[in-house]
Amino acid sequence: MFGLFHKKKPISECLTGFTDHHSHILPGVDDGVKKMETSLTVLAYYESLGISDVWCTPHVMEDVPNTTEELKARFTELKAAYEGSIVLHLAAEYMMDALFEERLEKDDLLLMEEDDRKQLLVETSYFTPPMDMNGIIRQIKSKGYFPVLAHPERYVYMEDPKYDELKKMGVRFQMNLSSLGGAYGPHVAKKAQYLLRKGYYDMAGSDLHSMRNTEFWAAPAPKELIQLISKQQSLSK
Repeated sequence: MFGLFHKKKPISECLTGFTDHHSHILPGVDDGVKKMETSLTVLAYYESLGISDVWCTPHVMEDVPNTTEELKARFTELKAAYEGSIVLHLAAEYMMDALFEERLEKDDLLLMEEDDRKQLLVETSYFTPPMDMNGIIRQIKSKGYFPVLAHPERYVYMEDPKYDELKKMGVRFQMNLSSLGGAYGPHVAKKAQYLLRKGYYDMAGSDLHSMRNTEFWAAPAPKELIQLISKQQSLSK
């Protein structure tokens, strides 16, 4: 009976030991955090939540053609400025466009190396898929990389059969925490809940561009999210 009145914890209270697999806190390189001071403020807040690891995954696309060398240099500056306990990692979020195919051909990529996997975080336009998306995924896999699709719940064009197809191809899915809190509207929240229930997510991330993203972490955490976080914690040990 008392269980009927049990309230779920908010997302923000379930992040102890959490690894943020997608963030834009590397300052001054894309549409995310602009100043080093803000990056340090975000990391201090993350420490208060018990978050253990953060992947900086700045955009790389034709409109934001960050080079690997430039991002590595900026990441070195962030690590030098940060004196806290969170472990920082560098990868990138690659738009599947012509620039990406050039970088892929040259193996000029920042990978999310974890769990003995060379993972590659990719995204598409929110409204239309890239030409020959499946072909690009096969190219990624032919290089020995594991494709990770960022925030699949946010793609307007993507329907249930496509999610099934991508999972069968070995694509890993990364969920945005804020999607569950309604940051991108009820339709995206519903998709995120659906993919969670299906067990399709392999990791979660903040996709944090500013502290505004964290406002949506007051939403209740579904049990499937807690299970996903626990799974990631056990893999990182």
